[in-house]
Amino acid sequence: MEQRIQIDETEPLAYKAMFGLEAYLKQGKLSTLHYELIKIRASQLNGCAFCINMHTQAALKMGENPKRLFLLDAWWDTDLFSEEEKVILKMTEEITMVHDQGLTQETYEKAIVRFDAGYVSQVIMAIVTINAWNRIAISTQKPLGN
Repeated sequence: MEQRIQIDETEPLAYKAMFGLEAYLKQGKLSTLHYELIKIRASQLNGCAFCINMHTQAALKMGENPKRLFLLDAWWDTDLFSEEEKVILKMTEEITMVHDQGLTQETYEKAIVRFDAGYVSQVIMAIVTINAWNRIAISTQKPLGN
């Protein structure tokens, strides 16, 4: 793979702005586990090796069940995920694949029934944030590291 620019080195203020979104999400009510599931699933859909690697490792360190991570890309075909997690994963897929249809009314209504408006907003912002990170890492072919 060819060496590309690394925005964290060439434009550190851009990274600082992205970390502002991360700081916002950390101070909110969004569960750390929910955020890691969002990060991994969106990264799978986008094909971002750097982010899949980073967030799978983070989830394992948090004590996430490896079996759930192995089956995350087929979450709907297992009983390993709670109803809340299934709604979040569906939101992640629909928002990540916004060009298909975006967040459907059906999924939105399921989310509003299970979560308050603030939590739904934070889920949406988490999905938006990881999609931005994916696009940065894919565009710059960010090296995997460890």
